[in-house]
Order: sequence, then structure tokens, then C-alpha cells
Amino acid sequence: MVIFKQRFLILLALTLVLVGPVRADAADELRQYVDENTQQLVEKLNKEKGLYESDPEAFYASMDEALSEFVDFRRIAARVMGRYARQTTPEQRDAFVAKFKRSLFDSYAQALVNADNFEIVVKEAAIHPQHDDRASVDMEVISSSGNRYPVIYSMYRNGEGRWLMENVIVEGVNIGLAFRDRFTQEMEQNRGQIQAVIDGWSDAVESLNLDEEVNQS
Repeated sequence: MVIFKQRFLILLALTLVLVGPVRADAADELRQYVDENTQQLVEKLNKEKGLYESDPEAFYASMDEALSEFVDFRRIAARVMGRYARQTTPEQRDAFVAKFKRSLFDSYAQALVNADNFEIVVKEAAIHPQHDDRASVDMEVISSSGNRYPVIYSMYRNGEGRWLMENVIVEGVNIGLAFRDRFTQEMEQNRGQIQAVIDGWSDAVESLNLDEEVNQS
């Protein structure tokens, strides 16, 4: 039950971002906008839960379409690769972005679609005082039993003025950092063969015990 709960939180945190091209000049405007769009995505997820069982590929395509313009998966994936990103070809980077997104859904989607009713509360947003293109948004996932789990989005504003998520912290665990550490371990185990790490990334994510890290935080 604990592992199921943690997997649900991890995928939820990595998918519940629907932040469109609005120039939020104040933290409260950003908070309100994230809140409005998060609730819309929760509704979408609730409507399409049955699709996961009947047609997983259609469920994945629907979620990918909804999120691709709002979550900077390419930026996240580059940070996961860290210094090793410089060793990759453009084709390898594209392949890893695709692998990274798919591995998240394959590893954690079951926990998300099988979760009981839950509520998302967007509490506050804080724009970095020295960098107005960086912000954090504090949220809570409230389970049907009333338990509350803190989630923090790290966000940045791109050149078009669009706020995008670039990292997430679930109950004190930096998910982006955990994935980067795992990528480094895989590179060491595969003796620097980056293609082998990309090819085996789905298995690496499946074996990454984020559930335990979140539970111990």
C-alpha cells in the first residue's frame, strides 16, 4: 500500500502540470493559473482512467499530447543525463527524451489510474527575487482518507513567456536529482556506453526505488 501510494504521487507530480502561454508577472497570478489548469487536468485524468485498461497506447498518447507543450521533458531529460549529455548525438538525445517519458508512464501509470479520489490544492507560488524567470509552486495532494502529501514544482519561463515545469520535489525527494544519480550509476555499470544506458533506461527506472526514498524522507 505504501509503495502504491508513493508511485501514485511520483507520477502525479510529474504529470499534473498544465501551464500555458500566460505571462505571470506576479506570484499570485502564477498560482491561480497553475491551480485552474491543474484542476482541468485532474478532470481529464478522471474521465480517461478507463482508457488505460482498454487501450494503454491511446491513454499514453492522450497524456503525452496534453503535456508536451507544458512540461519541458527535453530540459528534464538533459538534466538527468547531466554531463553525459555532451557525449550524445542529436538522435540519441531525441531517443532518450522519448524513452524517459515512456518509462515514467510504464512504471507508474497503474498507480495513478487506480488511485481513489484525490484533491490537489495549489497553496502558493514564489518567483525568485533575483531571477524573475524562475519560480516554485507549493502544492498538496490530499487523498480520499485525508492524508496530505507536499509537492513542489520548480518552474522556469521560456523566451515566449510560457511557464514550464523543469523539476519536482515529492515529500522532500528531488525527483530530477534521483533520476540523474541513477543515470550516472548506469553509465558506470555500462562502462560509459551511453547507447546501452539509453536502450536499458526503462528497466533502470523500474528498478529505481523512488518509493523507498520518498517514504524515508
